[in-house]
Amino acid sequence: MGCLFALFAGVFPRLGLFIIWIARPALVNAAFDTWIIPLLGIIFLPFSTLIYVVLYTPGFGLTGWEWFWVVVAAILDLGHWAASATQRRQIPGYPATR
Repeated sequence: MGCLFALFAGVFPRLGLFIIWIARPALVNAAFDTWIIPLLGIIFLPFSTLIYVVLYTPGFGLTGWEWFWVVVAAILDLGHWAASATQRRQIPGYPATR
């Protein structure tokens, strides 16, 4: 079941984070002080927020290589934003840049 969730979360990180938040709210509550930060994470940086919640250890936080994986996830999130920005020019009827 864990491998199925990992595959699912890799393809749909927003839904994966939402499922973790519903199924195990203690994980998200331990990682963040308030509910607004994970909500913003779902909207803007879903994969980074998901990795942060999964790797967070209560009482210790993130250490060493765990931060590496959060940074890799952030790069993937930013790459997704950049790729979607470049694809807008291919939409029919989208105004051309001047």
